[in-house]
Amino acid sequence: MQEELKEESIINKIGGRFKLSTLIQKRLVALTQGAKPLVDMKTSDKMAIVLQEIIQDKVYLDLENNLKTRPAEGEVAEDAVPYGGTGSVDG
Repeated sequence: MQEELKEESIINKIGGRFKLSTLIQKRLVALTQGAKPLVDMKTSDKMAIVLQEIIQDKVYLDLENNLKTRPAEGEVAEDAVPYGGTGSVDG
């Protein structure tokens, strides 16, 4: 288990253990499907990348538990496709 997951601060930051596990799972799926990491790390450990993205506020869950990313300064926001979704508002 990653040290970061033992910290209550990351659990509280996301809003609880369930939301944290949901966020981690959805972001791991996105990375596995080819999404680019939002942090610069010299590792291929996707779990370490996801945890660093969470710590740096690069990814979050919206009110409907869809995975969202925060753009870097100067970048235009591109909403992440919800896990299992099409990205379309109409379905």
